[in-house]
Parts: sequence; structure tokens; C-alpha cells
Amino acid sequence: MRTTKLYLSFLIALLPLFTLQAHHMPRLTVVVVVDGLELTNIERLQSVWAPGGLRTIARQSYLSYCAYDQLVYGGDETLATLMTGSLPADHGYTMDGCFSRTDRTPHSTLEDRRVTGIGTRQTLSPRAIATPMLTDLMRMRYGEHSQLYAIGIRPEATLLLAGHAANGCCWIEPQQRQWCTSSYYSRGLPAVADEHNTSGRFAELAAEDWRPTMPIDMYGMPTPAELKKPFHYPASSPIDRTPRANQLVIDLALRLQTAQRLGEDQVPDVLLLQLTTMTPCATSDRIRTAEQEDMYLRLNDQLGMLIDTLQHRVGKSHVNFYFVGRPVYGIGAQEMKRAGLPIQEFDLDRMAALTNTYLMALYGNERWVDGAYGQALYLNRELITRKRLSLQEIQRRAADFISEFEGIHAAYTQSELLYSDMQPSLSKRHQGDVCFRLERQWILNENSRQVLDYVLEPVPESPLFFLGNMRPAELDDRMQATDLLRVLRL
Repeated sequence: MRTTKLYLSFLIALLPLFTLQAHHMPRLTVVVVVDGLELTNIERLQSVWAPGGLRTIARQSYLSYCAYDQLVYGGDETLATLMTGSLPADHGYTMDGCFSRTDRTPHSTLEDRRVTGIGTRQTLSPRAIATPMLTDLMRMRYGEHSQLYAIGIRPEATLLLAGHAANGCCWIEPQQRQWCTSSYYSRGLPAVADEHNTSGRFAELAAEDWRPTMPIDMYGMPTPAELKKPFHYPASSPIDRTPRANQLVIDLALRLQTAQRLGEDQVPDVLLLQLTTMTPCATSDRIRTAEQEDMYLRLNDQLGMLIDTLQHRVGKSHVNFYFVGRPVYGIGAQEMKRAGLPIQEFDLDRMAALTNTYLMALYGNERWVDGAYGQALYLNRELITRKRLSLQEIQRRAADFISEFEGIHAAYTQSELLYSDMQPSLSKRHQGDVCFRLERQWILNENSRQVLDYVLEPVPESPLFFLGNMRPAELDDRMQATDLLRVLRL
């Protein structure tokens, strides 16, 4: 009896230590953001997969869902929210692009003329993000000894993962077919990425044709066109929406982990990766073609290699994985049309031209509208100032005029946006003079091509999978996207 009491006392004494350990970050945290990752696809395919990453994730990980209290356009605005724990009104990344009043054209939201591209002509940086990001919080908490790296396919996504404080980041330059980065990061291109370029390893992985892994009739949803002629993307085709891109990212990530010895000391390190399930013919996040299914089949093997290798090198109890999807199309407008839903297009250029004509009739034959982008109209403020007219009055007239268009749910002036349902999704720095919401089942169209538009889902969600030694107590079955940093205990 005495022995039992002593044993219980010993366990009670150790309990705070166990609790403390559960709250600490592991030696290595791996965050993998996958464009278009959809739970429905994983559930449908896992029974036919060979043992690997997605099958392991589906069967062994903890599943949650991230919901977004903002407009979801299928761009990296969702990633910015995940990485900052705040909404676009605070972090400032409302869309992948923003309208410039200077030259009246759209630019990347992360465009930064103060930096130069290394291995690329793009001049981008995370400087436009107004709130601390995952890597920033890591740096503030653990100091210079914490190693933080991001590797991705697309520049904006990779920079949002890297944040302001990463040791380094790199992404694929599709034209030159090499790793590149931004001079914003003082250390430049990580040495292992430069070696990947110069040794020919990048060229070797990029120079693979993409053909079906198995006979085309063995896939679950081949299109009639694929049954007649199986898909084939030669090595010369763009690589950003092919399995080659994912393989390049994972191969470099594993080499970087060895070179930088990530996860080999007591100070937590973070490795952030951006992958994709998007294919050249995809119009929906749901699998509708054999090439989409093949992308998942290959991603299963690629993630399996990532998980097994890092668990072996770092130790299974010392590495945590977070896999999160990024909504791109949702179900997709084409799928809704096939289901008989009345999907209609709203002509953005026509709306801007008609609004300008309307203002000309009121105020004179001048260019009153600089342009329209996304779901916003931009007025010629320089002209309005020069004519000594009331900006608020013209905004009000333009909003009233736009609200009469078919397909417009509501139109707001700049001052009204503070009290509208659009407020969490807008940033003052990129805000138009008049913003509008389309009715459900309406999509934007500009010059006969679809532009930035919200995902046609009632409540877009991202699946979030946690694979690790101990599930964080903060990880709920459903949570807000702004809670990811809380789950990581940052």
C-alpha cells in the first residue's frame, strides 16, 4: 500500500512536467500548405493508395477545419490570414493583386521596388504585410538560434510563409527553371538552393514528362477526351501545376534540413512548404479528371517520403506536421453550371465604362473613372480635386448607379465600408472608392476572362491535418483560420 502511494505521489509530481512538455514546440515543426487540397478527394482515394503520405495523413492524423471570416477569392489572402492570425483588414493582404492609382493598372500586392530579384525579374517582398507572421513570432520568442525556412512553387505564397524574419526562402522561377528569391532576405538564395541550380539537380527533376502512372481506364474519373488520348505534359511544358513542382520542393526541403541541421538541437526550427494539387485542366478543387487523380497519387508518394525521412532523421517524437489546404476554386463555376445552377458573368469593364459615362453626363466630358479591379471601382481623385468637387458626393452617386446593375447585391462608398459585411476583408491601403458584392452565382469577368473572384461556396473551409507525437490541446474539430498560430502556441 505504501509503495502504491509513493508511486502515485511520484506521478503527481511529474504531471506538471508532462503538461509543460505538451505545451512546448517540438524541435522541428513542418507546415505544408497545399493549393486545392480537398478532404473529399482524400476520403475517396485513400483506399486505393499505396502506403504513403496522404494515406498516412488520412488514417493517423488529427483532422480539423479552418473557417474564414472574410471574402475568399481563391488567392493567397487565406494563407496570409493563416500565417498572421489576423484578418485582411489588419494584415493588409486582401487579394493577390491591388490596383495602382499611379499607373491605373493592377500589381502584385507584394510588389516592392526597394528590393531586387535574385534569379528572377520579380521584385517582391513581404514588407506589405502589416502584422507579425509565424516566422516573426518565432524569431521574437526564440531568437537568432531558431532556423526558419520557406520553400514553394509560387512567389507570393512562399513569401507569405517566410514572413519578415525567415533565414531564407526560395521559389521556382518557371521561365529560367531555377530556384530564386528576393534581396529582402539579406543572406540571399540559400546555399543548398544555389547548389540545386548549379549541380543540375533542378534541371534533372524538371526534365521529366508527366504521363499517367497507370492505364487511363483504371482512374476513377477520366474525361472522355482523356479516354481517347491520355494526358501528356512534356518536360518543356510549364511545371508549376505538375507533380514535378512538388518533387522539386520536397527534394530541396530534405536537402536543406540536412545542410542546416534543422531539428537537431533544443531550439525549435520551422520548415514551411507550399505544394499543389492544381493541374493545367483543373476548374474545381474536386477531382474531375484523371490528371487531377494522378496528381494526388504522386503527392501521396512524395509526402510519404517527406514524412518518413524527417521522422527518421529528427525522431518521430521531435517533429510535428501541419498539412493545410488552400481553397482555389471550391466546387467550381463549371461544375455548378453542369448541375443546372444559373451561373452568370458580371462584366467589370462594362460596369466601369458605363459608370464613367454616367459621371460624364453629370460633371462634364472627362475621365472620372481610373479603372475597376476585383470588386471595387477607382475614381480619378486627381481630377476631382482639381475640379474642386466633393469626393464623397461622387462616390455616393457612383455607388447608387452601380447598385442598379443586374447581379449587384450591394454597393458601398468608402465611408460606408466600415459598417458593411465587407469590412473584415478590406484594407484601407488598397480600398476602392466604391466596393460592391455580387449576388450568389455571379462571377466577375474582365476582357472575357475570369478575374479575382470569390470562391462560390457558402462557407469555404480548409482541411487541417495534424500529425505528431501529441495533439495540441488548442486544436479543435473546427476553428477559425486566425487560430492556427494559437494552435502552434505562438
